[in-house]
Order: sequence, then structure tokens, then C-alpha cells
Amino acid sequence: MTSQTRQSAWPLLFAASAILLITMGIRQSLGLFIAPINQATGLGIVAISFAMAVGQFVWGAIQPVFGAIADRHGPGGVLIVGAVLLAAGCALTTLATHSWLLILSVGVLSAAGAGAGSFSILIGATAHQIAPERRSFASGFINAGGSLGQFVFAPLNQLLISASGWVIALYAMAAAALATIPIGRFVTAPATRPAGAPVPAGAGLSLRGQLAIASRDRSYWCLHAGFFTCGFHIAFLVTHLPGEVGLCDLPASVAASSLSIIGLANVGGSLAAGWLGNRMRMKWILFWMYLSRAVAIAVYLMAPKTALTFYLFAFVLGATWLATVPPTAGLVAKLFGVRYLATLFGLTLLSHQIGGFFGAWLGGIALYRFGDYGWMWYADMALALGAAVINLPIRELPVAASTLAART
Repeated sequence: MTSQTRQSAWPLLFAASAILLITMGIRQSLGLFIAPINQATGLGIVAISFAMAVGQFVWGAIQPVFGAIADRHGPGGVLIVGAVLLAAGCALTTLATHSWLLILSVGVLSAAGAGAGSFSILIGATAHQIAPERRSFASGFINAGGSLGQFVFAPLNQLLISASGWVIALYAMAAAALATIPIGRFVTAPATRPAGAPVPAGAGLSLRGQLAIASRDRSYWCLHAGFFTCGFHIAFLVTHLPGEVGLCDLPASVAASSLSIIGLANVGGSLAAGWLGNRMRMKWILFWMYLSRAVAIAVYLMAPKTALTFYLFAFVLGATWLATVPPTAGLVAKLFGVRYLATLFGLTLLSHQIGGFFGAWLGGIALYRFGDYGWMWYADMALALGAAVINLPIRELPVAASTLAART
């Protein structure tokens, strides 16, 4: 790492972390708006859950697209477009009296905007300027920003909803989204490799060639499968935890506090995952994270449903919430290098959000059909166990540049 790169690393990391704080803070607190929107519009829990589910899918689907653009042209323009889309989606949601308009605002515009300022673009941009031995920590540091955003925005949104109404709260979120534009100027990636820098793995490959190789790699598909479960789990909880709290006859503030605790706990979890990524095999980090989620859900189902139970449950879940991101991104970089990291990691996030689509949508259907989320908890627990096991066959050996070229 050059002297100039070393000096610019911390401003870059703080800027990327701040952007993710805002985009993920907005996105991860949208579940608090379900009840107010339903009461104001009468659209129904199924229609609103479907719009949220579409948003889960779009957030993931857009990241490899924006990631490919950022890999080719740099992240600056992508971040500006994302800020405008996210702000427009938040503002348009206040006018959504029909389900199609809610799908457009929450499911498409807000989700695409948040995706443009999310993991694959930000981690991909920083990886180009961070030494390999620091990339795991950098991913964890950026990811902690997103978790801190949930800690900040969940109670903030609940306060704004209670004090001024959900419409004013969404306008405030639109303003916050636009604030990422000036911050984005600090998140830049070099368009070309600095003179004298080592040639990264796969540097001579086209994007199409890299994708062809990744599509034949078993370890890469194992990461996709595990991330699918992660998305199912997170989307179900972030969308329907407020509803679960309501079913237990507890106030909405318990849901907001629980989401906030999840975010705060994951700050530590993300930093720990980034630190551990340089000291132990990353597939084992993922194994223990997914296994702990299955155990946490089992304990929650047996525990009395009090506010303290939700707070403890939130803290345990929060330790691994999005802490899966640093080891997953780290494994992708270790396997294929960082040249197309935003694209390749973006594709794993697409699998994450396909799971997220089903987690958000099926949660609404379960509540409508059965009156509670019982079957969703059992499905979530089974998927977490499966995700723990599917990570075990992953190999953690980089694919050499010469091997990559020979396989195209």
C-alpha cells in the first residue's frame, strides 16, 4: 500500500461507513412504518408486506448492476444516483394510497437507492485502496456503520412517527438520504492500477470471463446458499418484528428498542468479524454465526414473551445480524481478487435478497393465514441450521491469476 493510499484510508473508511449508516438505517427501520401506513391507507398487511418483499429483492438485484458500473467507472456517480432514488422513494411513499404506488416507492425506488449506497459498492470501492491484510477489518468497519445506522434510525423514526406522524418521518428520511451526496465525494476508487503495484488475481480477465469462472466454483455457490438464509432471516425480522411485538401485547417502543439493540450489538459483531477474519478461517466464522441464530430462535420460542425477552433476543441476534458480510465479502475477495469484487459480492447479495423477499412476503402471509408467525420461526430456525452446514465445504484458497486465465 502506497503512502498516499495509507493516508487516505481512514477518511475513505469513515465516509463509506457514514453512507452505509444512513442507507441501512433508513432501510432497516421501514418495518416501523407498516402499521401507520396500514392504518392511514387501509391497504392491508399482505399488500404492504409484498411491497416490502419486492424492496428486499430489488435491493439485492440492483447491487451487482451498480457494482459492475462502479467496477468500470468508479462509485461516485452510482452513489449520487442512489441518494436521489432513495430520497424520491421515501417522499413518494407518503402519497401511496394504492398498492402499485407503494410497490414503486418502497419496492423499487427506495430499495434501488439504498442498494446503490450499500455493501457491494462501498466495500468494493475500499478494497481497491486497502492492503489485502486490512480488507477484512475494513469490511467489518464499514459494516459496523450500517449496524450503527439501525441503532440510530430505529428509535429516531419511532420518535418522529409518535411526535409528528409517519409522513413527516419519511420526509426526514428523504433529507437524510440526500445528505449522503457530499459524503460520497470521499469514496473514490482508482480507475487504474498504480505504477509498481502487484498485479491482482484475475486482473487480465474480462468481467464475463470472471463470472464464468465464479459460476463453476462450488465454494462461491455455498456462499450464495448461506447468504440466502441470512437474507430470509434478516428481512423477516426487520419487517415483522414490530408485528410480533404487537401480538405479544407489548408497546411499539419495544419493537423500536429491539431493532436499535440489534444494530448496536452488531457494531461489535461486525468489528469482531472483521478482526477474526485475519486470524481464523472465515467459513468457521460463518458456521458459528448461523448456528447461533438457530439456537437463539429456539430459546426465544420457549421463553416468556416479555420486553426483557425481546431485548435479550435482539442482543444475541444482533451479534451476528449483518456480521456475516465481512467474512462473506472476504471469502469472495480471497477466491477471486478485488478487480470485480463489487460485482461478484453484489451477486451474493442478490441471493441474500431473494431470501429476503421470501422472508418479508411469507411473514405477511403467515400472519394473515394463521394469525401469528409460528411457522415462520420454525422455517427460520431450519434454514439457519442448513446455512451453518452448507458453509463447511468452502475452500479458502485463492484462485491464482494463471489458473483463472487458463480456465477461460
